[in-house]
Order: sequence, then C-alpha cells, then structure tokens
Amino acid sequence: MNILLVHAQPERTSLTRHLVDIATQALTAQGHKIVQSDLYTMGWKAVFDGQDFPDRINPERLSFIEESQHAFAHGRQTLDVEQEQRKVLDADAVILLFPLWWFSMPAIMKGWIERVWAYGLAYGYQGKGNAHRYGEGRFAGKRALLAVSVGGPQCDYSPRGINGDLEQLLFPITHGTLFYTGMEVLPTFAVYGSGRLSPDALSAVEANWRSRLAGLFDDAPIPFRSQNGGSYPDKHLLADHIAPEQTGLAAHIADAE
Repeated sequence: MNILLVHAQPERTSLTRHLVDIATQALTAQGHKIVQSDLYTMGWKAVFDGQDFPDRINPERLSFIEESQHAFAHGRQTLDVEQEQRKVLDADAVILLFPLWWFSMPAIMKGWIERVWAYGLAYGYQGKGNAHRYGEGRFAGKRALLAVSVGGPQCDYSPRGINGDLEQLLFPITHGTLFYTGMEVLPTFAVYGSGRLSPDALSAVEANWRSRLAGLFDDAPIPFRSQNGGSYPDKHLLADHIAPEQTGLAAHIADAE
C-alpha cells in the first residue's frame, strides 16, 4: 500500500517528528511504500491567494471556487500543488501528524489543505456541486488518520474537560476536511502532555503508536453518517427519526445514539 505522511513541526527533536520516524520505519517494515510531505522543510506556501492561479479567468475579481475549478480542470495549477495532489491520489492512506496549536492544526498544514483540496478534486466532484460529499467523492476508499501531539493533560480534553473533547475539537478536520472528501477516518491518535513525557511514558507512546499503525487498514473508522446513505433525506438536515434528542456534532456520528 502507498501511505502519505504529511507533517507540520519545524523542530527535528519534537515528538511529532519522532512519530514520523516511527511511522516510516514501522510501515516500511510492513511492506508499505512511504511518501512524505515535510511542510516546514519544503517551505510550503501556506497562504491561499491569487498567486495560486497564474492563468486567471477573471482578473477583476478573485473567486476561489471558479479559479480553482478552472485551474484544476485545465492543468493551470502551480507545480507544488499538482505534486501534492498526485501524492494524495496515489496514496491508499493519508496520515496527518502535527502538534495541537490553538485547538487545531498549524497554519502551514491548514494552508496545505486549502491549496491542495481543489474544486473538482476534493469538492465539487464530477462537476456536481455538493452531490458527492461526506462519505463520497474522489478520495473514497482512502483511509485517513490524525496523530496529534497535545501539550495539556488528557483530562483537559475529556468530554467534560475545560478545553473540550478532543475529537469534537478536531471535528472540522476529521469530518469537514477528510470525511467530506470520501476518506474513511480512523479515531485520532493523541499524545497528551507531549512536552514532558518520562522515558517510561514515551516507551508506552511508541508501543501504542506502532499498534495503531499495524491496524491502519483494519481498524474501524469513525462511523460518521454519510450524506447519501439515507440519514439526510434533503442532503442537509438529519431525518427526524435519527438521533431525535441530539443536536450538535455528536448527532452526526452513528454510534452516538
């Protein structure tokens, strides 16, 4: 299998980079082919702007959807974006590794998503607007996993923790960025208190990480409800009989009932 590791942490001695190294070694030993996108080393351009469209169809007004659609369809994207899109298309699984900065991914990784997730590729699939999203789309059949280094203690990110439940904090990524495109998203691998792990704690993290990597293609994904599976009759709102007492993010996960 082909596996893409996308990581965003400039410090070579960080836990994030350690997880990258372990993933590379463990997955290669399993017989997989590993490709990396080391965003800081690449000097990835994080800002999505007019420079991404060297052949504008409308020089007077920048419409990101229209320009992205045109650039992707006519081979007018910048070379760096095309190269990253090819990596994603070739991958059977995509693993995003990053430290949790202000409750989300670093800006450079958000910029990678914004620039690489082009119209016609990651959204607007087959020119049909929102017809193929949340469980369908160009990336259907691929697996996705987040490996997140968290500075605070686990209790702060528990369901009643002061920072909020981690999976809900990451919902815009797991559901809105990855599942939206059709990917099967595995439960997040999180390391808490990442800046002050004891040698024993680090050994446990390494063992748990290797175990999660071993199940990359076997473990059950988060059971997000698909758009076209019957849960959303009008493609927008949950049917009245589904999770009738629930609102919020948890209602869109099947086992939350």
